[in-house]
Amino acid sequence: MSPEPFDPAAGNTSATGGEPQAVHGSFALQADFSAPSARVFRAFAEASLRNRWFRLPGSSKTARHELDFRVGGGETASNVFVSGDVEEFLECRSRFIDILPDRRIVYVYEAHVDGLRRWVSLVTVELTARDGGARLDWTEQYSYLVLTGDGTQDTAHLRGGTRLLLNGLSTVVDPERYQGLLAKRPTDLAPEPGPLTVTP
Repeated sequence: MSPEPFDPAAGNTSATGGEPQAVHGSFALQADFSAPSARVFRAFAEASLRNRWFRLPGSSKTARHELDFRVGGGETASNVFVSGDVEEFLECRSRFIDILPDRRIVYVYEAHVDGLRRWVSLVTVELTARDGGARLDWTEQYSYLVLTGDGTQDTAHLRGGTRLLLNGLSTVVDPERYQGLLAKRPTDLAPEPGPLTVTP
């Protein structure tokens, strides 16, 4: 999912034309896996696995990623996104608040476009054993600091980007199940994994 070019002049302002006002909201998504919770958790915790599904839009040649998976540690990811003659520098900065192995991950992140902080989110990822596999519950509480127009497009992109992110996670955690589905419906199920942090 590609981000729209950001126009500072079209950003969110107060009713009186003063300082921008933050816009708050939340959403929740679920994903089911045939793999156990421990395998899903490892896809978050191990950089070699996380790099396979967590990425910002843009060329792999310009992508950067660092992961320090521990309470108090963090993650940084960046890339250069090019659409036509528009070039944007995307960056995500995270900090882990709570980690319960195989059960829960809580972190906060900032999403930046061309050095401007667009929004900040608190994310809770919960894993529960279910029917021989695992269920993932993703709850995100966001605060948009700079909006495009009234913000409707921003929040829709954030939710949609997160769903694509979970699709990408599924291809890593459940490769056998995914390949079986892909063989039946190759055009419908080809993923476009992308992080929830990428699409302002």
